Amino acid sequence: MHNYRIFVRYNMKIFQEHIQLSQRRRGFHLITTEVLNALPQLSEIKTGICQVFIQHTSASLTINENADPTVRKDFEMYFSKTVPENDPEYLHDDEGPDDMPAHIKASMLGASVTIPISNGRLALGIWQGIYLCEHRNYGGQRNLMITAWGV
Repeated sequence: MHNYRIFVRYNMKIFQEHIQLSQRRRGFHLITTEVLNALPQLSEIKTGICQVFIQHTSASLTINENADPTVRKDFEMYFSKTVPENDPEYLHDDEGPDDMPAHIKASMLGASVTIPISNGRLALGIWQGIYLCEHRNYGGQRNLMITAWGV
């Protein structure tokens, strides 16, 4: 109850935007700029939170290194070795050999990231960026819901 009064008093702002990312090949892709471009109202929030949520079960989101592209290649190598395709024990294989491993990888990494907002900007570290983790060979376009709230 006490927090509710604080938010009302300071005129909490809530912004939400849906974006569709273009199809990408399997791998880990920086999407920070696309997220920022989709929500210019972020600049209106001095202190708050931004959640980015992916509306799919065979792709995921994470935050990691934004400078050296070999980090993203190493991520793909690691996850491909850790959750291999063509395991004969998979029951779910109607959509091809990359489908069930994609679901497992997506569950390991998660469907959303939450980032603090400070002075109208995402408070990411200098070497941090938001990754779209595409776990399918042909995953198609991906839908994100971006929600930011704060004062």
